[in-house]
Amino acid sequence: MSAAELWAQILWPLCKLIGLVSVGLFVGNLIEAMHWTRFMARLANPLTRIGRMCEISAASFSVAFVSGVTANTMLAEAYDQGRLSRRELILTNLFNSLPTYFLHLPSMIFITVPILKSAAVVYLGITVGAALLRTVLILFIGRILLTGLNRCHAMDMPAQEKLVARQVLQKTWSRFRRRIKKIVMITAPIYVGVHFMNKLGMFAVVEHFLAEHMSAMSWLHPKAMGIIVFQLAAEFSAGMAAAGALLDAGSMSVRDVVIALIVGNVLSSPMRAFRHQFPYYAGIFRPKLALELIFCSQGFRVASLIFCGAVYYWMS
Repeated sequence: MSAAELWAQILWPLCKLIGLVSVGLFVGNLIEAMHWTRFMARLANPLTRIGRMCEISAASFSVAFVSGVTANTMLAEAYDQGRLSRRELILTNLFNSLPTYFLHLPSMIFITVPILKSAAVVYLGITVGAALLRTVLILFIGRILLTGLNRCHAMDMPAQEKLVARQVLQKTWSRFRRRIKKIVMITAPIYVGVHFMNKLGMFAVVEHFLAEHMSAMSWLHPKAMGIIVFQLAAEFSAGMAAAGALLDAGSMSVRDVVIALIVGNVLSSPMRAFRHQFPYYAGIFRPKLALELIFCSQGFRVASLIFCGAVYYWMS
């Protein structure tokens, strides 16, 4: 690998990744130092009270509409300090999938609508419905599993101490330095490892295997396989481009294209999650916990997509 390739393929993307995580971590610590979590929690408290979640969960949910990284760093800080149980950490991370989804929704709209036109409305409607379904279920599950933890809402919060700007920055910087070292030491080797796994074709082998063993999906339109294979072998936008071309040619109906995109989304989720989520999750949480959070969030996401897709399939 030449110096130019090393910079373009590993060093620069890794710098951007660590930079984004660092900004999220710093902002999270700054919010905590200035006690803004109290105000942010009030915005989501009516909703999180239904699920018996603590105030930090409500604050994280509010922040997730702006930055998923910052929301996760707030949860990691609270968990490390013993202010959040492992069970509630997992449930809150799942609960935050709604604001995280809406955070990326504008870019999805700008990609899908010009390519898929009317099919984009149906596809996005199903994914929005799946996100809302997950939110309702998490509140219901939290209300059952977090029985007794509703005392979190009645906990005495620390007194509002008047801190000057210098004290706030010192407190924020001190906590930031402790965590950023751990993040860099974990995130960098994992990112490099995933890159070389991809370079050596390990992901391609898995994706090729999945693409060749889809005989169980004979109920799909024959040309849907092309969309699914593009989503498995390339990126989400590649599947969209293939779907748009088939729609414009009149080779597939809106219904067939939407179902193909949902199936491709479901099948490509595990590889995409490990490739894109694990490096930064492992920098924020412990690697074992990071894997557990990704497994739960992706499993829950896939299940909700399958359910909403199945409802659309039978009703249409």
